[in-house]
Amino acid sequence: MPMADPIEAFWEEILSRQLERIQKAFAPLSPEEKFAVLKHLKGMVSEPGWHHEQVVSASQALNALKEEG
Repeated sequence: MPMADPIEAFWEEILSRQLERIQKAFAPLSPEEKFAVLKHLKGMVSEPGWHHEQVVSASQALNALKEEG
């Protein structure tokens, strides 16, 4: 079985809609990486062109990361 692309695997966790998986994937990132991920998620929620399910997943990720503090 081929190894999953680490970036694809990361986003699968972030967009999983599962609080613990989202927080676990986000926690080890550097402050710059965290900023970039949050910026991308906010864009997914606010910019046109994203599939409804992607918007829902991004919104739930933002909520999970807000809870993390």
